[in-house]
Amino acid sequence: MSGLELFAAALGVIAVWLTVKQNPWCWPIGLVMVLLYSWIFYDVKLYSDMLLQVVYAVLQLYGWWQWTRAGQAHEGRQVTRLDAPSVWLGLGIGAAGSLVLGAAMAHWTDAAQPWLDAALTGFSLVAQWWMAQKRVQCWPLWIALDCIFVGLFIYKGLHLTAALYTLFTLLAVQGWQEWRADPALRS
Repeated sequence: MSGLELFAAALGVIAVWLTVKQNPWCWPIGLVMVLLYSWIFYDVKLYSDMLLQVVYAVLQLYGWWQWTRAGQAHEGRQVTRLDAPSVWLGLGIGAAGSLVLGAAMAHWTDAAQPWLDAALTGFSLVAQWWMAQKRVQCWPLWIALDCIFVGLFIYKGLHLTAALYTLFTLLAVQGWQEWRADPALRS
């Protein structure tokens, strides 16, 4: 555990808590966190996770715009549900991306867990995209992914990050409950 990992973890808790509360400041704080984690994951040879953090940086900017400027009145997005075909499409894209990235990481790098890391990356991108669009389905996907991330990070000796992802799991449960109760979702 390093001071950098501790700082990134603290920012992560703040960013996810603000996301649960639908506070748009989750995005710039999350941007700093993901940039720090890209370096941490590079250092422990979780290259898919490192690349995921770089993509997250772009998605942090997209999410910030979606939450503050999107919509006809430029007031930001409201919580919505995806229909079943859209959920399956997103999960299919996550699976396809996982296979392509896993093959690349297994073949061309010395990645520690190329297939698992790639699968977590592929599906995390789907969850992050859904979160940026305030889709309630992002939360159950995050819950599943975060549980798996905990095991991976324990295996890699990133105990603080594993604890962070345990907290992320709890926050995702809270987010799922709060977003499902959002008045905009009921209308």
